[in-house]
Amino acid sequence: MKHAYRPPHHKIHISRLIKLLHNRHVLAGLLIFCLALASLLTVQAHRKRAGLNSDAAQPATAKQVATRQRHVKRQLHHYFQKISADGTTSVSFYNLGPVAGSTAAKSPTARRFYQAGTLATSANAHTPVISASTYKLYIAAYLFQQHAAGLYTWTPTAEAGFHRMIVNSANDFAEDTIDTYGPVTLDNFLTSQHYYSPAFISGEAAVTTADSLTRVLKDLATQKGPFRHAKDQQQLLALMRTQVYRTGIPAGAAATQKGTVVADKVGFLADTNNDAAIVTLPNGERYILVIMTHGHEQNGFSGFPRIAKITTHVQRLVYDPAIVKSLN
Repeated sequence: MKHAYRPPHHKIHISRLIKLLHNRHVLAGLLIFCLALASLLTVQAHRKRAGLNSDAAQPATAKQVATRQRHVKRQLHHYFQKISADGTTSVSFYNLGPVAGSTAAKSPTARRFYQAGTLATSANAHTPVISASTYKLYIAAYLFQQHAAGLYTWTPTAEAGFHRMIVNSANDFAEDTIDTYGPVTLDNFLTSQHYYSPAFISGEAAVTTADSLTRVLKDLATQKGPFRHAKDQQQLLALMRTQVYRTGIPAGAAATQKGTVVADKVGFLADTNNDAAIVTLPNGERYILVIMTHGHEQNGFSGFPRIAKITTHVQRLVYDPAIVKSLN
């Protein structure tokens, strides 16, 4: 017996589909569903993109910046307390903020986080200790004030002596200046500038504090106080950048980041090794660091590697690039 012809399954499906397509209600429903699905996907994609852009552009709040500042400053202070616990080290840190027009200055977050003075801290910084040749910064400050007032002339001989005093830490020019003007006059000048005084006592080694050296460097860096004369200020900074004893703060800063520029004045006498510096990072951030050490059987320049080690730790702690990135 012959069976009736039955079309293949795919033809049945096609025929059913054709019938469905002829059904206007089904077509309308299918179209509405597709449009709704496409709209939903578009909205979700837009919200995701908007959220990502919002997160990327959202600046850190004042509270977030202040919280992180307190954390970094607390870490730095604890470190200073640790290294100065035996009384043989005085240390002072002051963040100056970025150089105008630098990469750091163009970052709103960096400008807020490293606003001048917000991270400043110290240990034993008000304890008078032997200054060694760091006192020559005070000699420079006094002569600059005299020059600005028209009471001092830079002769070739004076310029040569000043150069030796800063670059080679030679004593002749500084001692001649003290003899010429007298310790009392110089100490009165220091008092007028709110630097430590008396620093100069006849027959005794000059003394000062890490805080006082920080103050004089701050005036130098910001062209204030006795450093208002721009040409004198720039000349002193240039000489400090080329002074020959660079195993302390300059070595420690360079070990942390190549391209860091250090203008500093060292001091060494018996077991005393001191370094007072203005440090400028490649991105334009600047800070002042003063480290004064004695004891530990130091002699000659043996204490400067320790100063370098402290510098490296400070710079890595305070100027870790991850800080600004996390706040962004």
